[in-house]
Amino acid sequence: MTTIDIQNIVASSSLGTELDLAKILDSFETAQYDPKQFPGLIYRISEPKTATLLFKSGKLVCTGGKSREDVERAVSKVVEDLKGIGIDIPIKPKIDIQNMVASSDLGYELNLNTVAITLGLERVEYEPEQFPGLVFRLDDPKVVILLFGSGKLVCAGAKVKDDAIRAVDNVASELRKNGLMP
Repeated sequence: MTTIDIQNIVASSSLGTELDLAKILDSFETAQYDPKQFPGLIYRISEPKTATLLFKSGKLVCTGGKSREDVERAVSKVVEDLKGIGIDIPIKPKIDIQNMVASSDLGYELNLNTVAITLGLERVEYEPEQFPGLVFRLDDPKVVILLFGSGKLVCAGAKVKDDAIRAVDNVASELRKNGLMP
């Protein structure tokens, strides 16, 4: 089984009520809000280390978690903090993971020119003058893998860890099948 490390999870939710972003800004030292620049308030917490974008509509986006549990703890902490300043949160927020970014190492250096030609230019993008990695789009699971010559890779777009693992396994299998790695 492939070893992957989750680097970041982006999740969304709704608090079921409109938010007074100016009140939140005034109440929390770690909050940032400049409505001329961006319509959301950024609220950072240190444990787990995450940033949550809060919008007037009550919608939120949490980034920085390394597991679903991190995201759940972060959203719970944000809800608790908001309740602590008198904001009524009428529902238990349902968390939807939008994107997971994971990294892995195939343990073998790759010739990306050969990989690009062998896997077919309709499935990959490789422009080493623009970016040192090869972009490989998978249909099942629907993710993007960035492959580097070092054998390291980044998987983006998974919504569950098992999909990231399956994607890395599929890429490694395809590379082996084509004689591009042992």
